[in-house]
Amino acid sequence: MPHSSVGISRIDVRRLPGAPHRGLLRIAGRAFPVALGRGGIFPDKREGDGRTPAGMWRVERLLYRPDRGPRPATALPARPIQAGDGWCDDPADRRYNRPVHLPIAASHEVMRRDDALYDLVLVLDHNQRPRVKGRGSAVFIHAARPGLTPTEGCVALPRPELRRLAARLKRGARVVVR
Repeated sequence: MPHSSVGISRIDVRRLPGAPHRGLLRIAGRAFPVALGRGGIFPDKREGDGRTPAGMWRVERLLYRPDRGPRPATALPARPIQAGDGWCDDPADRRYNRPVHLPIAASHEVMRRDDALYDLVLVLDHNQRPRVKGRGSAVFIHAARPGLTPTEGCVALPRPELRRLAARLKRGARVVVR
């Protein structure tokens, strides 16, 4: 990604034709390949459907693993991911689509993953206000697996591009997924 003193306020994500779980992330006149949810992009997101939700989402904050690298350069609010951090994905739980401290009995994502996908996470405000149970949780932009294999509904890009993107985002930046 090109470096510039001007921050990025909008990211566009679109599906590639013929490949529902592959897309392009466009910023500042450049395009980067990304992985999408295994169910492609869909406007009516449901918990567990494997779809990346279509819409416009604000990037709320950055989460990072301090044991795997220094605090990333970013204008976004940033918080280290600690042991015991999780994200509730159980629609029946009052903490649905919220960060939680583990262990909890409800279904959840573990944020401190062994596979490094969540070493750097941009948290999107999908299904935050209002929060509707069953409409999807833990929708992030995170590091991609090798080969850009499908996600569970997030947008994923290679770690170097993710780090550069985080460094260039303005507070209040929006992601448009279509």
